[in-house]
Amino acid sequence: MKHLLPTLVLLAVCTAMPAVAQNRINIGSEAPRFSATDINGTPLELDDLRGSVVVLTFWSTKCEICRREFPHLNKLIDEYQGKNVNFLSPSMEQEDRIKAFLRSNRIASRVLPNSFGLVMQYADNDGTGKIEMGFPSYFVIGTDGRVRFRGSGWNKIEQLRNAIDRDLTK
Repeated sequence: MKHLLPTLVLLAVCTAMPAVAQNRINIGSEAPRFSATDINGTPLELDDLRGSVVVLTFWSTKCEICRREFPHLNKLIDEYQGKNVNFLSPSMEQEDRIKAFLRSNRIASRVLPNSFGLVMQYADNDGTGKIEMGFPSYFVIGTDGRVRFRGSGWNKIEQLRNAIDRDLTK
């Protein structure tokens, strides 16, 4: 009997761990908070952007779809210039590699190198250590800090525009 309580506590913790370890960000859920530093060395906090729409585009210099999608994304960013929208582009890659890429490829959003931790926060995690995130992956975070859209792959510009506009017109 004296060992029953510790055993029950251990059982409860072990049973709850997979649920905690699993991660999937759903539409309507609170966006995971983060801190990052952009390619120019300027720090930022997601909390400081509260009240504006935030569009995250996770990408890689090795991703051919990303390369083809950025010109379309740049046009979208230009459309929202001066509006209450912040475009951020986190990448797990090192600053030097991204700077070399940017010499011949325009990215109009605020680029966040060395964002492995941020990717881990937003990627799907099955609880066994396996993460899944296609590139590019998009998240639109509304003015209230909740996820309004998530998607990945080619040709998501119209869906991004719709999610941004829905939140801006609230």
